[in-house]
Amino acid sequence: MSTPTPRLAIGIDVGGTKIAGAVVDEEGRILRRHRVTSPATETDAIEDAIAGLVADLRADHPVTHVGVGAAGYVDADRATMRFSPNLAWRDVDLKGELAERIDLPLVVENDANAAAWGEFRFGAGADVEEFLMVTVGTGVGGGVVLGGQLQRGAYGFAAEIGHLRVVPGGRPCGCGQHGCLEQYGSGSALVRGVRDDAAEGVPGAVKLLDHAGGDPEEITGPLVSAAAAAGDEYAVDQLARLGRWVGEGVASLVAVLDPAAIVVGGGVSEAGPLLLDPMRESFVEHLSVRGHRPVAEIRAARLGNDAGVIGAADLARR
Repeated sequence: MSTPTPRLAIGIDVGGTKIAGAVVDEEGRILRRHRVTSPATETDAIEDAIAGLVADLRADHPVTHVGVGAAGYVDADRATMRFSPNLAWRDVDLKGELAERIDLPLVVENDANAAAWGEFRFGAGADVEEFLMVTVGTGVGGGVVLGGQLQRGAYGFAAEIGHLRVVPGGRPCGCGQHGCLEQYGSGSALVRGVRDDAAEGVPGAVKLLDHAGGDPEEITGPLVSAAAAAGDEYAVDQLARLGRWVGEGVASLVAVLDPAAIVVGGGVSEAGPLLLDPMRESFVEHLSVRGHRPVAEIRAARLGNDAGVIGAADLARR
């Protein structure tokens, strides 16, 4: 009796700075990976880059499906990118555009939804049926799984956690509103705050500016995280401030969703306890009916930067 051929799928994770791709098997294992720079301001160039990445990855693997996780608002049909705050897409039939370049069945999904599904199926959420995924990177994304099902909402726009308003009339956001969580609890907000402090001569920020060679544009999230890991008090405080904002936002979401666990991923989450501990403290402080309800566990994502490609590949097979 012959052994069934495993169905391999390609998962693509499209971000503002990079496009990552991988060949993934049915157990969530990555067999091959590759990444390219994201030409974020040119739609045709982004789609050509995705197609080129798929062609490279499938060259020596019998791939059956392609899943594309993209940063932005994807419609309920998982086809049209309605809006992307950090990429050039505006009401683009992304599935149709890619289908002209890729001759495989494919789906388009919000990148944070894809990451949430990856963690639910193969990572830190695999032991629960209800969980909330929060991704803290360039922006703040999210995904919600309830009853073992990914929740997309009526129009496909569910779980846009970064656009929960936390400061009425606050900082302008790329979504068109003001005071969104993304403007206070993201990697972009972290970097902007340090650069502003450096311009004002705040000693801790000036020290980081020196590490960046005196160029404010060279102050990055990883630089701040590395300084915090090395014990720089100013950098530790900046990560803690970010974590407190995210924790407050998550407390509001938990009041609505009541998940069993919150999984935190994204590039900034690699700071570990420096981000997660302040987030946990703020979450408990702002949690409704505190002391009279179970407190959902906040967990670090297990799949790291691979969650998006693994989740996108698994969703494509479904």
